This record gives sequence, structure tokens and C-alpha cells, in this order.
Amino acid sequence: MNRRDFLGVVAAGASQAAGQDKKLRLGVIGCGWYGGVDANAALTAGGVEITALCDVDSKMLDELGPAVEKKQGSAPKKFKHYRELLALKDLDGVIIATPPHWHALPFIAACERKLAVYEEKPLAYDIREGRAMVNAWKKAGNLVQVGFQRRQSEAFTAAGEYVRGGNAGRIVQVDVNIHYTAVPLDNTPQDPPATLDWDLWCGPAPKLPYSPNIGHKSWRLEETTGNGHLVDWGIHNMDATRKMLGLGMPKSVTAVGGIYEYKGKITTPDTLTAHFEFEQCPVVWRHRLWGAVERDPEFANGVTMYGEKETVFVSDQRWAVMPKGRDAQRKVMEVKPATDMGLLHMKEFLECVRAGKQPGCTPEDGFRSTATVQLGMIAYKAGRSIQWDEKAERIVNDAAANKMLMRAYRAPYKHPGVG
Repeated sequence: MNRRDFLGVVAAGASQAAGQDKKLRLGVIGCGWYGGVDANAALTAGGVEITALCDVDSKMLDELGPAVEKKQGSAPKKFKHYRELLALKDLDGVIIATPPHWHALPFIAACERKLAVYEEKPLAYDIREGRAMVNAWKKAGNLVQVGFQRRQSEAFTAAGEYVRGGNAGRIVQVDVNIHYTAVPLDNTPQDPPATLDWDLWCGPAPKLPYSPNIGHKSWRLEETTGNGHLVDWGIHNMDATRKMLGLGMPKSVTAVGGIYEYKGKITTPDTLTAHFEFEQCPVVWRHRLWGAVERDPEFANGVTMYGEKETVFVSDQRWAVMPKGRDAQRKVMEVKPATDMGLLHMKEFLECVRAGKQPGCTPEDGFRSTATVQLGMIAYKAGRSIQWDEKAERIVNDAAANKMLMRAYRAPYKHPGVG
């Protein structure tokens, strides 16, 4: 190596070290419950200054702002509209933790600024939004992590390695479920809190009359904002299943269910079964949001992979192997992580931003998991099986179902996708 080459290597190494030591300046868009969780994870991971917060409810800003200031020693700026936050010149990245109907527009705007983005799941509200977001990321070349925190689970990782190693034999079918008891709030139309800009909160979604049952945290079971339990929470286990088995997207989807216990209280199914036909094997999702006590609580939340040799069950912190045979002994592996999955996922994002490399959960892969569960809801609403052409990203020979790939935006907002 000659002197010029040597000096170049030294300079590159010094530049990389400086990048690793740099304190990243982040903004948070959406400062409610999980925005606060993500902000705390970033500050706990270290090497971060949260310089700005954005929320349509000043109460959220007034609660999270002092908490951030206490932890980092400086007060973040506060904004009501995401475009005001994104106009700041000194940002390195943003955390987007709004409800799903507000994911696409801030994400695309952040990509246009080439900012690093930590985007909470699901990637988008509808499939055409998701594709527009992936395209914006590809065009910008910025670094993005999608918030599928179960990808950090030691149990899911170990179970996936075990199954891919052939120990359970060919996987014939997978059952995925998260049963829990929902507690709907008051759904009587009323004036929104004085601190909340309800029109802006609804944004591109339909503007419904305000009620606590579709406001903060409760938007999850409202069809126009959260799109239901499968899309909101079930997507974690569906994504983990895709990751463990290396699945693409389903070829066809059938879904049946309804609102049986909470009729008149929520607008998405409290009982649902969705059959996803993947190339490798079928994956069946089930949820029930009512009932007293689970028949077997240890299996109320998780993924069960039925193999030719063994059955493997996995949840966040435990996985079990159930061999065939009358006297076969179940093997249970308990995983007690020292660090929570959300913090690990945030650490991966921040480390990748400093190193200038793409985090593990890309928008493209996040799109596949998100679109999969959205297809489940489309099949449910259509009331029939649908066939998915992954290459064309169209539902085969079903004009009515294809219309549900992209919902109309409320004026004056403009949908970023193409129908």
C-alpha cells in the first residue's frame, strides 16, 4: 500500500468512526402511547437527541415533551403538523408512530427529504399506499426500519432455525392466533377534547363523529383507521410466520367471521378465521376478542407449525416441540430476554443509520406482510375467496375486490397510489 492509499484508508476510518460517534437528531411524529414507547427506546439505546415532536393533540405533546427533556436534558420543539417538523434543517431521521391512516403521507415526505425513518407497523392503511411508500423509499435510497419487533424475539428466531433445519419435517399447515378480550369504550358521539384537532386527526380518512371508542389507542378496531385486530396486532405473528418459513405472499385468501359479541360497539370482526394459501403451505389465522377464560391460555397468542415429524409452537418468549407418538415428551424452551424486543429493534435501526446500511426489516418486506393481512380483510369484506397475482399486484378477475386495494382519500388530501 502506498502512502496515498494509506492516508485514504486512515481518513475513511476516521470518517466512519466520527459517524458512529455522532448523536443522531430525531423527530417523532405521533406522540401518543406507542410514539412515547419508541421515543423512550431511542433515548435508552443512546446516541440520540429527540429535537422535535409532532402531534395533532397538544396534550400528547405536553405529556411527552417533559419526559423527553428529563431523559435527555434538553427540550424538544413541538409541532402540530408533520410538515412543520419535516421542515427542520438539522434532522437525521424520524419515528412515525401515528395510527395507520396517517402512515403514508409523512413517510413519503420524509423519504423526499432522504431522512432515515423508523415506521411503525402496519406499513400502510391500504395496499396502494404501501406500494407508493416502497417506491418512495427506493427512489430516495434512505434507510428505513419497519416496526415488526417480533423479528427480535429469541424464541421466534430459534424456532425458525429449528424448523428450517428440517427437524420437524415438511411443514404441512400453520395456525396463527391472538385471542384476547377487547374492552370497547364509550361510542356515543361527542365533542372531542379541546386539545385535539379532530379534523386533522382524521386526515385522509373519513371524518367520523368523535367518540372515545375511536380516539387515542381505541382506533385499532375501527375499520376506517385501524382496520381491525388482524391488521393491527395479528400482523406481528403473521410477519413472524413469513420470516420463519421464508414465505412470499399468499396465492389466495378466504376469510369469514363477523361482529357477534360487540355488535354496535366496533366496526371490525370480533371473530375471524382467514385462510391464506401460500406456495409452501396454508396459514390459518384465527381471533376471538371475547370470552371469559381461554381453554388453554399458554396457546392464546402464538404460531403453531404442524410438521410431518413434529409440531412446533412459538410465542414471544417461549417455544415448544411436540413430537409424534403417544409417549413422546414435549420439549419447552423458555426465553427470558434481558432486553425488550422494541428496544432491540430500535437499536438495530440506529446502528444501521450510523453505519449507513439498510436495517433488516425493509419497506419491501414490510409491504408483503402488511398487504397479506390487508388481503385478509378484503376477502372478509368481499364475502368470497380472492386470488392474488403478486407480480401484477392485482386481485384476479374481481373488479369489486380490486377497488378495495385503494380507498378514496377525504378532500383535500390526495392518495399517493395508483389505482
